Amino acid sequence: MSTPTNEQLSIALQEAARMREQAEDPSFVAKSLLSLNYRFTELEHVYHALEHFIASGQAVEAHTSLVKAMEHYRDVDLRAKGESQPAQFGL
Repeated sequence: MSTPTNEQLSIALQEAARMREQAEDPSFVAKSLLSLNYRFTELEHVYHALEHFIASGQAVEAHTSLVKAMEHYRDVDLRAKGESQPAQFGL
């Protein structure tokens, strides 16, 4: 299966948003697409932080950015699941 172009994805996301706004999503396809797109975007931040960490020779600043990106995604994931997490101190 090929990846949709940016234009195709944009059209699909617009249609999914319209479906959700007009309560035309009986099978939760639009909700799923919007949620997965949001989570994928957040995971791309983790991926880019990881790439930078590896390319930087594992510098301390890059490590900190990677840890923060991972923690942010964990929070996004827990919120998406309707769960909460105790506050973390430090990194």
